[in-house]
Amino acid sequence: MAKVIAGDIGGTKTRLAVAEVNGTGIKVERECSYPSRDFGSFEILLADFLGDTAVPDCAAFGIAGPVQGRAVRTTNLPWYIDAAALQRRFGFKACELLNDLEATACGLPALGVEDLLTLQQGSVDVRGNAAVIAAGTGLGEAGLFWDGQRHRPYATEGGHASFCPRDDVEVELLRHLRKIHGHVSWERVVSGMGLVDLHDFLRVYRRAVPPRWLEEDMRTGDAAAAISRAALDGSDDICIETLGRFVELYGAEAGNLALKTMSREGVYVGGGIAPKILSLLQRGTFVESFLAKGRMRPLLESIPVRVILNERVALYGPALHAARIAEAG
Repeated sequence: MAKVIAGDIGGTKTRLAVAEVNGTGIKVERECSYPSRDFGSFEILLADFLGDTAVPDCAAFGIAGPVQGRAVRTTNLPWYIDAAALQRRFGFKACELLNDLEATACGLPALGVEDLLTLQQGSVDVRGNAAVIAAGTGLGEAGLFWDGQRHRPYATEGGHASFCPRDDVEVELLRHLRKIHGHVSWERVVSGMGLVDLHDFLRVYRRAVPPRWLEEDMRTGDAAAAISRAALDGSDDICIETLGRFVELYGAEAGNLALKTMSREGVYVGGGIAPKILSLLQRGTFVESFLAKGRMRPLLESIPVRVILNERVALYGPALHAARIAEAG
């Protein structure tokens, strides 16, 4: 058994926990969530969390950004995080940084059947690679390489690969987004910020003026959440179209990831958005877009697709990783 510090550092919020790990069992002793942008650096945030408490020997943090060596400059935050600097300041014997989706992939062994929702059963009892895709503030993707005995999670920055439209509407969407962003990645369409841009595009494309109540909701609160609410309760046609198109695009990129990583054992859909739109994901358009790869459709039909329901998986992964470091001495 090992006591560790684990963290899930995202563009919107950062969650930190002190946890006891026994095998793949995790008991969270203390957990706090912080608005990430309220802090000038991760060190300030971590110091607030730790306070005057005893510091465990090992820590691991999942971070939304490309980890290079032992440091990372976060993609959607103005932070630079250095594991060696954290180790010196807080007295950890070991401290490691993981890409946030790599961290989620590391946390999968801690999940139970009740933590997953199956969208496509696929083939059973197949061993092989797997993958994780997660839309939230941004779009994260990771792989799990099957080495013949166990899965070895690895990070990617696949969410920043170039977006490819599937029909004439999406061709116009690409043109629209290129004027705003230059390079248009999949993250620009499949993420919280992508949902807002997609909605704005469809307003222009359909020549539809937003109702005043929606403008107010988007202006005073979370714009993506306001669009989703209006779609799910059926109160605005453009919002309904926006969220429907978003689900299709999410499924299309999940299928791309499955092909690129040959994920025979499954694709896991994580992140903060999926659990909030389960009713749409279950209607079939997500899976149909996942499968719509021409001659590769039979292969994709054999791949299980599951939604991760337990949002703590992004904390479980760093906790399991830190525990392995502690056990290795």
